[in-house]
Amino acid sequence: MVGVCIMVISIVKTMAPGLTNYLIDKGLAIDSLLFMISALLSFSSIRLEQSTERLERWAEMIFLLGLVSMPLITVIFSFEIV
Repeated sequence: MVGVCIMVISIVKTMAPGLTNYLIDKGLAIDSLLFMISALLSFSSIRLEQSTERLERWAEMIFLLGLVSMPLITVIFSFEIV
């Protein structure tokens, strides 16, 4: 998922500068951070020997937030809503 965000960011960088491209660029950068944090929490929950239900729950919520925000950013990018 981080790779998809990086690929779209590189496509946006090749376009003419503007507010829409700026917002898409920053939104996808934040989205890629959400996926990375989710992966780190999930990895930590696997590696720790103590009860990790809380880490797993946070990893799920952050991953779902990233999944929901990516289509929203895509719609804004496709229809140039901003």
